[in-house]
Amino acid sequence: MSSAVVIGAPGEHELVAHTPREPGAGEALVRVHAVGICGSDREVYQGNRPEGYVRYPLTPGHEWSGVVEAVGSGVPESLVGRKVVGEGFRNCQVCDRCHAGETTLCTDGYEETGFTQPGAMAATLTLPARLLHALPDDADLTAAALLEPAACIAAAALKANARPGERVAVVGTGTLGMFAVQFLRAGSPSELLVVGTRPDRAELSKTFGATDFRTRDQELPDDFDVVIETAGSASAANTAASLLRRGGRLVLTGIPAPGADGLDPTDLVVRQLEVHTVFGAPPDAWAHTVRVFGAGLLDPLPLVTHELPLEEFPQAIELVGSGDPAVGKVLLKP
Repeated sequence: MSSAVVIGAPGEHELVAHTPREPGAGEALVRVHAVGICGSDREVYQGNRPEGYVRYPLTPGHEWSGVVEAVGSGVPESLVGRKVVGEGFRNCQVCDRCHAGETTLCTDGYEETGFTQPGAMAATLTLPARLLHALPDDADLTAAALLEPAACIAAAALKANARPGERVAVVGTGTLGMFAVQFLRAGSPSELLVVGTRPDRAELSKTFGATDFRTRDQELPDDFDVVIETAGSASAANTAASLLRRGGRLVLTGIPAPGADGLDPTDLVVRQLEVHTVFGAPPDAWAHTVRVFGAGLLDPLPLVTHELPLEEFPQAIELVGSGDPAVGKVLLKP
């Protein structure tokens, strides 16, 4: 019997029998191969996700990969059997932001797979086929389960617009930071510095293409062209800004706790820093991610440290919040 995780309320979950929902018009039914867990899933379980960004009861799971089993009317039959990943934001497609390609800014309100709509911690997932991105036939579906966080960093890389030969840096050494290193490396920088709080990530950073690694208590440069911040703290954002030359480009992807001290606006103006932010991934970032992954320039597998069955959801949540440096990306296998 197939099953699904259901969080009925904060701190309450159960494993229930799962019946696949047949795809309606414009939809596809996907057999889930693997689903990743991140800090936002832990927020959903603990009940501290911001109001309006979760709806209980809920099957979580927004980072996933799988194979299309069936499609509804209006969807090409050729999609059946394809390996896929999928966007999470259920945008309206008709507002001005959606027409501009900025689907994560949809003005019709927030709806996202795994937060307000059923997610992938189940045997199957039925969703609008327009959200799917087909993968190469030989794609590793375990690795592909990490393409959602990778797409968020692809959005940052596209906004950073790093040019070949520029000096680039990443602040943060978690999953997002290691993806940022890989995306920036693909752009042929002259230098690629990684700054973090964990010296144990130095070797992995250099494996992915970093030319230098430093902790935040070491002496840091102040003349880089581009910096992507992924750590999600106010101090990391300030460190990232301090690395830039005058006129440099900063992209913030981490989300600090509410009320955190921000960047100094005087510093931003006087140094004419160009600041961008990212929340989620629009379609162009997803397409970019799938292309880079298909070209072999993105390697998520070294970031995976644990693969557990769906029944061990509580253990997986504990691993994600353990703070153990030996815990990287945790996947559930329905």
